[in-house]
Amino acid sequence: MRTATISRKTSETAIDVTVNLDGTGAYSVSTGIGFFDHMLEQLSRHSLIDMDIRTIGDLHIDQHHTVEDTGLAIGEAILRALGDKKGIRRYADALSPMDETLTRVAIDISGRPYCVFNTAFTQKRLGEMDTEMFEHWFQSFAQAAGITLHVETLYGTNNHHVAESCFKGLARALREAVEIDPRKAGMVPSTKGVL
Repeated sequence: MRTATISRKTSETAIDVTVNLDGTGAYSVSTGIGFFDHMLEQLSRHSLIDMDIRTIGDLHIDQHHTVEDTGLAIGEAILRALGDKKGIRRYADALSPMDETLTRVAIDISGRPYCVFNTAFTQKRLGEMDTEMFEHWFQSFAQAAGITLHVETLYGTNNHHVAESCFKGLARALREAVEIDPRKAGMVPSTKGVL
Protein backbone atom coordinates (compact mmCIF):
# COMPACT_ATOMS: atom_id res chain seq x y z
CA MET A 1 0.00 0.00 0.00
CA ARG A 2 1.17 3.52 -0.81
CA THR A 3 0.87 5.24 2.55
CA ALA A 4 2.80 7.82 4.54
CA THR A 5 2.62 9.60 7.88
CA ILE A 6 4.11 13.02 8.50
CA SER A 7 4.54 14.74 11.86
CA ARG A 8 5.45 18.41 11.56
CA LYS A 9 6.13 20.29 14.79
CA THR A 10 7.22 23.92 14.98
CA SER A 11 6.78 26.73 17.48
CA GLU A 12 3.73 27.75 15.42
CA THR A 13 1.98 24.45 14.59
CA ALA A 14 1.79 20.77 15.50
CA ILE A 15 0.53 18.64 12.62
CA ASP A 16 0.04 14.92 12.05
CA VAL A 17 -1.04 13.72 8.61
CA THR A 18 -1.54 10.17 7.34
CA VAL A 19 -2.49 9.41 3.73
CA ASN A 20 -3.31 6.27 1.79
CA LEU A 21 -3.21 6.87 -1.96
CA ASP A 22 -5.10 3.63 -2.62
CA GLY A 23 -7.94 4.33 -0.24
CA THR A 24 -11.65 4.99 -0.56
CA GLY A 25 -11.79 8.68 0.37
CA ALA A 26 -12.22 8.09 4.10
CA TYR A 27 -11.20 11.11 6.17
CA SER A 28 -10.85 12.56 9.62
CA VAL A 29 -9.91 16.26 9.63
CA SER A 30 -9.41 18.76 12.43
CA THR A 31 -7.56 22.05 11.84
CA GLY A 32 -9.48 24.43 14.06
CA ILE A 33 -10.87 26.24 10.99
CA GLY A 34 -14.29 24.86 10.06
CA PHE A 35 -14.42 25.90 6.43
CA PHE A 36 -10.85 24.66 5.86
CA ASP A 37 -11.85 21.28 7.34
CA HIS A 38 -14.75 21.17 4.87
CA MET A 39 -12.41 21.78 1.92
CA LEU A 40 -9.91 19.12 3.05
CA GLU A 41 -12.76 16.64 3.50
CA GLN A 42 -13.76 17.32 -0.12
CA LEU A 43 -10.15 16.79 -1.21
CA SER A 44 -10.04 13.38 0.46
CA ARG A 45 -13.49 12.18 -0.58
CA HIS A 46 -13.17 13.05 -4.27
CA SER A 47 -9.53 11.98 -4.68
CA LEU A 48 -10.20 8.62 -2.98
CA ILE A 49 -7.08 9.33 -0.91
CA ASP A 50 -7.71 8.43 2.72
CA MET A 51 -6.58 11.33 4.92
CA ASP A 52 -6.21 11.72 8.66
CA ILE A 53 -5.26 15.34 9.41
CA ARG A 54 -4.73 16.82 12.88
CA THR A 55 -3.51 20.41 13.11
CA ILE A 56 -3.06 22.53 16.19
CA GLY A 57 -1.96 26.02 15.20
CA ASP A 58 -1.47 29.49 16.61
CA LEU A 59 -4.95 30.66 15.59
CA HIS A 60 -4.82 33.31 18.31
CA ILE A 61 -2.42 35.13 15.95
CA ASP A 62 -4.10 34.36 12.61
CA GLN A 63 -4.70 31.48 10.19
CA HIS A 64 -1.53 31.82 8.13
CA HIS A 65 0.71 29.26 9.84
CA THR A 66 -2.11 26.73 10.29
CA VAL A 67 -3.14 26.80 6.62
CA GLU A 68 0.39 26.96 5.21
CA ASP A 69 1.86 24.22 7.38
CA THR A 70 -1.13 21.93 6.80
CA GLY A 71 -0.59 22.32 3.05
CA LEU A 72 3.10 21.52 3.45
CA ALA A 73 2.39 18.43 5.57
CA ILE A 74 -0.27 17.03 3.21
CA GLY A 75 1.98 17.66 0.21
CA GLU A 76 4.94 15.97 1.88
CA ALA A 77 2.81 12.98 2.88
CA ILE A 78 1.58 12.50 -0.69
CA LEU A 79 5.12 12.85 -2.05
CA ARG A 80 6.39 10.17 0.36
CA ALA A 81 3.48 7.85 -0.38
CA LEU A 82 4.26 8.10 -4.11
CA GLY A 83 7.70 6.60 -3.48
CA ASP A 84 9.66 6.26 -6.74
CA LYS A 85 6.50 7.12 -8.74
CA LYS A 86 6.79 4.00 -10.88
CA GLY A 87 3.65 3.27 -12.85
CA ILE A 88 1.72 6.43 -12.02
CA ARG A 89 -0.25 8.25 -14.69
CA ARG A 90 1.57 11.47 -13.70
CA TYR A 91 -0.52 13.97 -15.70
CA ALA A 92 -4.19 14.74 -15.13
CA ASP A 93 -6.72 17.51 -15.41
CA ALA A 94 -10.28 18.04 -14.32
CA LEU A 95 -13.12 20.42 -14.95
CA SER A 96 -15.00 20.96 -11.72
CA PRO A 97 -18.51 22.43 -12.05
CA MET A 98 -20.42 23.55 -9.00
CA ASP A 99 -23.71 25.21 -9.89
CA GLU A 100 -22.78 28.54 -11.57
CA THR A 101 -19.03 28.00 -11.07
CA LEU A 102 -16.55 26.15 -13.27
CA THR A 103 -12.90 25.58 -12.33
CA ARG A 104 -10.18 23.88 -14.35
CA VAL A 105 -7.31 22.11 -12.57
CA ALA A 106 -4.29 20.53 -14.27
CA ILE A 107 -1.38 18.78 -12.57
CA ASP A 108 1.91 17.14 -13.42
CA ILE A 109 3.59 15.05 -10.74
CA SER A 110 6.88 16.26 -12.12
CA GLY A 111 9.21 16.83 -9.20
CA ARG A 112 9.20 20.49 -10.29
CA PRO A 113 6.97 22.42 -7.89
CA TYR A 114 5.07 25.32 -9.39
CA CYS A 115 1.63 26.76 -8.79
CA VAL A 116 -0.50 29.05 -10.92
CA PHE A 117 -3.68 30.10 -9.13
CA ASN A 118 -6.05 32.18 -11.25
CA THR A 119 -9.02 32.41 -8.94
CA ALA A 120 -10.55 35.45 -7.29
CA PHE A 121 -12.90 35.96 -4.36
CA THR A 122 -15.27 38.85 -3.79
CA GLN A 123 -15.46 38.50 -0.02
CA LYS A 124 -12.71 38.42 2.57
CA ARG A 125 -13.96 35.44 4.55
CA LEU A 126 -15.88 32.21 4.11
CA GLY A 127 -17.15 31.16 7.49
CA GLU A 128 -14.15 31.97 9.65
CA MET A 129 -11.57 31.33 6.88
CA ASP A 130 -9.73 34.19 5.20
CA THR A 131 -10.17 33.74 1.44
CA GLU A 132 -6.63 35.02 0.74
CA MET A 133 -5.36 31.83 2.40
CA PHE A 134 -6.70 29.55 -0.36
CA GLU A 135 -4.01 30.54 -2.84
CA HIS A 136 -1.38 30.15 -0.15
CA TRP A 137 -2.61 26.64 0.66
CA PHE A 138 -2.44 25.54 -2.97
CA GLN A 139 1.06 27.01 -3.33
CA SER A 140 2.29 25.30 -0.14
CA PHE A 141 0.76 21.99 -1.15
CA ALA A 142 2.31 22.09 -4.65
CA GLN A 143 5.70 23.02 -3.24
CA ALA A 144 5.84 20.16 -0.76
CA ALA A 145 4.30 17.58 -3.10
CA GLY A 146 6.71 18.50 -5.89
CA ILE A 147 3.96 18.99 -8.45
CA THR A 148 3.17 21.51 -11.13
CA LEU A 149 -0.35 22.73 -10.38
CA HIS A 150 -2.58 25.06 -12.37
CA VAL A 151 -5.93 26.17 -10.91
CA GLU A 152 -8.18 28.52 -12.83
CA THR A 153 -11.77 29.44 -12.11
CA LEU A 154 -13.29 30.12 -15.52
CA TYR A 155 -16.39 31.73 -14.04
CA GLY A 156 -18.47 31.79 -10.87
CA THR A 157 -20.10 34.21 -8.47
CA ASN A 158 -20.73 32.31 -5.23
CA ASN A 159 -17.53 32.35 -3.17
CA HIS A 160 -18.30 29.06 -1.43
CA HIS A 161 -18.77 27.38 -4.81
CA VAL A 162 -15.56 28.92 -6.16
CA ALA A 163 -13.47 27.58 -3.27
CA GLU A 164 -15.09 24.18 -3.30
CA SER A 165 -14.72 23.76 -7.06
CA CYS A 166 -10.96 24.41 -6.69
CA PHE A 167 -10.54 21.69 -4.05
CA LYS A 168 -12.80 19.21 -5.85
CA GLY A 169 -10.97 19.86 -9.12
CA LEU A 170 -7.64 19.18 -7.43
CA ALA A 171 -9.10 16.03 -5.90
CA ARG A 172 -10.30 14.67 -9.24
CA ALA A 173 -6.99 15.46 -10.94
CA LEU A 174 -4.98 13.89 -8.09
CA ARG A 175 -7.13 10.78 -8.18
CA GLU A 176 -6.17 10.18 -11.81
CA ALA A 177 -2.54 11.32 -11.64
CA VAL A 178 -1.56 9.07 -8.70
CA GLU A 179 -3.30 6.00 -10.11
CA ILE A 180 -1.17 3.13 -11.35
CA ASP A 181 -1.50 2.80 -15.11
CA PRO A 182 -1.50 -0.93 -15.93
CA ARG A 183 0.26 -0.18 -19.23
CA LYS A 184 3.15 1.50 -17.37
CA ALA A 185 3.40 -0.63 -14.23
CA GLY A 186 6.98 -0.67 -12.98
CA MET A 187 8.09 2.21 -15.21
CA VAL A 188 8.76 5.80 -14.22
CA PRO A 189 6.69 8.02 -16.55
CA SER A 190 9.62 10.09 -17.79
CA THR A 191 12.25 9.71 -20.49
CA LYS A 192 14.77 10.75 -17.82
CA GLY A 193 13.98 7.60 -15.85
CA VAL A 194 13.31 9.50 -12.62
CA LEU A 195 10.84 12.08 -11.35
